[in-house]
Amino acid sequence: MPRKPKANLGPSAGPANRAALVAAARVVFAEQGFAAPLSAVSRLAGVGQGSLYRHFPDRISLAVAVFDDNVAALEALAAQPSATLMDLFHSVAEQALGSTALIDMLSSGHDDERARNLADRVTAVARTLLEQDQLQGLVAARLETADVMLSISMLAFLMSRTPQDERPEAAARAEEIFRRAFAPAAG
Repeated sequence: MPRKPKANLGPSAGPANRAALVAAARVVFAEQGFAAPLSAVSRLAGVGQGSLYRHFPDRISLAVAVFDDNVAALEALAAQPSATLMDLFHSVAEQALGSTALIDMLSSGHDDERARNLADRVTAVARTLLEQDQLQGLVAARLETADVMLSISMLAFLMSRTPQDERPEAAARAEEIFRRAFAPAAG
């Protein structure tokens, strides 16, 4: 029996289509990475590619919509008075365990203002937590925000190149290396 075509709901379907596209992109990027075909996103969302491009004219705009939640979670972490740099590393590792596409997007979209905005937000989180940890004597005073960002990048790169089943152990080892490297000098 032939399937009936999906009814066109017109503009009223826009918000639901956008939400479906973002949810589908989260899954597709997690499974296939940032370079995944956008046709896979529209197919999983159950909408046409025209709808995809009406909402997201390019890959970066879709990725920003998907990964804004990841960065917002890091910002919420930084807002917690008891949060530390090690909590940040752990959160980044947890996000990378599920998908390395955010890291791929940030590294490949460095010339795009939208990707830079996400990177700037992550940098602000790192700066906040670094300053808090230094005030409490939890990390070396010599550390700079750029050191933290380099460490996050190294962790993310490691996660993106490690087979998924080996990522938890690799993340734990990397976190321990950062913990030792960032420790204040023994007096």
